[in-house]
Amino acid sequence: MLNYPITHDRIITIERHILNEQSSYPQATGVLTALLYDIALAGKVIHSFTTRAGLVDILGQAGKINVQGENVMKLDEMSDLTMITMNDHTGRLAVMASEEHEDIIPIPEKYPTGKYVLLFDPLDGSSNIDYNVGMGTVFSIFRRKTKQGRGTLQDCLQKGRDLVAAGYIIYGSSTMLVYTTGNGVHGFTLDINLGEFLLSHPDIKIPNKAKYYSVNQGHEKYWSEGVQHFTKFLQGIEKDQNEFSLRYIGSLVGDFHRNLLAGGIFYYPSELHNMVKFSGKLRMLYEAFPLAFIAEQAGGYASDGQRNILDIQPQSLHQRTPLYIGNRELVQTAEEFINKYDTH
Repeated sequence: MLNYPITHDRIITIERHILNEQSSYPQATGVLTALLYDIALAGKVIHSFTTRAGLVDILGQAGKINVQGENVMKLDEMSDLTMITMNDHTGRLAVMASEEHEDIIPIPEKYPTGKYVLLFDPLDGSSNIDYNVGMGTVFSIFRRKTKQGRGTLQDCLQKGRDLVAAGYIIYGSSTMLVYTTGNGVHGFTLDINLGEFLLSHPDIKIPNKAKYYSVNQGHEKYWSEGVQHFTKFLQGIEKDQNEFSLRYIGSLVGDFHRNLLAGGIFYYPSELHNMVKFSGKLRMLYEAFPLAFIAEQAGGYASDGQRNILDIQPQSLHQRTPLYIGNRELVQTAEEFINKYDTH
């Protein structure tokens, strides 16, 4: 249990914090506030699944392949269903999209539609399920572009710059929800005894002095010359400097969360396999955009190696992208190495 003093001015629940944020916008209707709280509630439900994963029959694969060509884990399915059923009937959304579904997720005809669009990765890092390694739920919220009726693909294919809100819930030694509505980044830790997310990390800023770099260095042979030189720079090989420490979990949310609090850079570059270039592994809409929005609000920066991730216009629902994210100075240094060695 968190050691909070029992005084009303110190205990701030996520509901209270979201309502306080809403008061800064006189034109606010409360719909976004309610949507964020519904996502927080979904996070509590998914938390309950993850903490019981070793006790009930929800470990392992569900015997299905998702649109990404990956094995769907049972906990993936349960998390995906939770996010959908918590949000499909509220009248707040026009449409949803999930990393686990090939097409958009329409709001059922029997329910009203609203002015927002929800995109999410229900369980990032799910390949670690069987090993008790941290996982997370990532979400993005846009305003719909279409004027009425059911939402469409057009409503989902928006630039990250147009995000209204974004966040993630990380399930680890404790469960935390981190979110932004464009007015700073705030973190809440779930007190399991109270069943509430309590404000524990107000106004998060990425430390100026970076400590870590996070990358799957086992793939180094597939990287471009520029990325390899940048990695040597981080190791202190390229220039005479203090090297950074390598920390890599293999769960994007976990690696990003650590670097958000401690300072550092996460990157997953393009790779060249048998003369075929793969444009990164990470999904632009479900992973890169929301975390880039959070990073920027925390004083950081996210790039595809050449430009700001948030300024890219997505062309498809499951578009992939290289990603460099974290301390602004380090990400810009990565761009400089890539521009120097890889741009011809």
